[in-house]
Amino acid sequence: MKVLKYAAAALMACTLYFQGIGGNPASAQTGDDPTIRIGVVQSVGSLTVGGQGSFELIDKYTGEVLFTGNDEEVFVELGSAATVQTHYRLQVAFTTSQVYLDDWLRRAHAEGYPTYVEDYNGGWRLYLGEFPTDASFAVRTAFKDEVVAKGLAASDAFWKVVTIAEGETQLKVTKNGKEKETSNPVQLVASSGFVTINGQTYRGLAEVGFNSSGTLAGINELSIEHYLYGVVPRELPPVPYAEVEAQKAQAIAARTYALSNMGKRSADGYDLLPTTSDQVYGGFGAEHPISNEAVDGTRGIVATYEGKLITAVFHSTSGGFTANNEDVWTAEATPYLRAKHVGQKGNDLKYVPALDIYKNSDEGESLREVKMGDFEADWSRYYRWHFEWTAEEISQIVGTYFNAEVGRVLEINVTERSSSGRAAVIEFVTENGTFYEYKDRIRWALQYINANGTPAVLLSTLFIIEPVVDEETDETIGYKVDGGGWGHGVGMSQVGAVGMAEKGYTYEVILKHFYTGIDLETRY
Repeated sequence: MKVLKYAAAALMACTLYFQGIGGNPASAQTGDDPTIRIGVVQSVGSLTVGGQGSFELIDKYTGEVLFTGNDEEVFVELGSAATVQTHYRLQVAFTTSQVYLDDWLRRAHAEGYPTYVEDYNGGWRLYLGEFPTDASFAVRTAFKDEVVAKGLAASDAFWKVVTIAEGETQLKVTKNGKEKETSNPVQLVASSGFVTINGQTYRGLAEVGFNSSGTLAGINELSIEHYLYGVVPRELPPVPYAEVEAQKAQAIAARTYALSNMGKRSADGYDLLPTTSDQVYGGFGAEHPISNEAVDGTRGIVATYEGKLITAVFHSTSGGFTANNEDVWTAEATPYLRAKHVGQKGNDLKYVPALDIYKNSDEGESLREVKMGDFEADWSRYYRWHFEWTAEEISQIVGTYFNAEVGRVLEINVTERSSSGRAAVIEFVTENGTFYEYKDRIRWALQYINANGTPAVLLSTLFIIEPVVDEETDETIGYKVDGGGWGHGVGMSQVGAVGMAEKGYTYEVILKHFYTGIDLETRY
């Protein structure tokens, strides 16, 4: 019965959204494109929702109107029956195997450790421990070392602040001192078609519901096309990247990603996150006329391979080459995610010299020089970069990553490269052992020191690393890296797309260059 009530309420909400309360149109769209749900607030004990103009706050399942209002906000929190607990927990694994989960729980409970299992993307995230949020790094490190030694976690386990609600979960909604409670999610629909969640403005409707941990999620439900209005300018800012054909290519890639990942995070009540974990989404405040034009100009167009939506991954800057997907992630080779050169000489696309000859400009163009004819060089400050570490800094970086006392780092060697020149295997030879990392994880193992003096993920795996040697003592006193690009390097280079658009290429040519053998289809 609850399912039927939900369907009726959802239909009512969509009707109000597309037609507008009181007959005012909420948008110019026809209403035939799909809707998507974005978890703009993922896990909290309370939040606010509101509407521009007149609005109704309804019980999602029953359709009962709980409150009406005009240009104001409603406060929503967990009801009195729920107890919220926030702790540091060590995320040790993700698994889709019930056998592994059962065995891990048995061993963890035998050791007396608190555990927490979170449903995620068709499997489970496994957590160990329960520490207050003011627990020191030293205390948490000691615990991690202990569980790693017992085989319950690996060295790449990491700490997360996890909020869990226990007991019967209810929502308490407060407006102008009046309170109402419901055990169902609530939705706010405004006549203007614009709502707020924690003060941020979004198109569509606002929902407050329960996530997989029993806490509250703030969800923005809206049409895919309006969602893209808030994605494209955050993924490829129109200032300075105003080339419309590149903006269109980004819109199609983002639309394809969204449609192919619907339901990805359904355990938490929504489809996607508004972050780089999925796609960056800024809501109405992020919109720009140029990117809106690109979305409208490609309405319903998606990229497919053999009739199926592609995994339309993209990155900022390739550095001259994109990468094969299997060279970056542990996965089977994907036919349309093949390494591509990102440059031209004259009017023809040409092969950019492989990285193994960049160092010696006698055989090609140096990695340390900006090359003429590359689509990215004039558009990205990350096309080429240089970082250095002292001996002490590199020991700290490597030791922290591998959770070991490494002593001095004696050598750093790239022992294997992919066909696009990216580091595939890196070797850290230290006083206390030799450590290895692979593919894109190398960026996390070899973090650089940013302008704030803190470690940050290396920009890409397209680099050459060398020791810094004291000329007088011949002693290694640090390391230096010369590299190119920003991001994983797979799929479309965003600034490469801008460079191609500047040279007169259309969005179709751009997309078919970066995604091998694809077709473009209009789905709605």
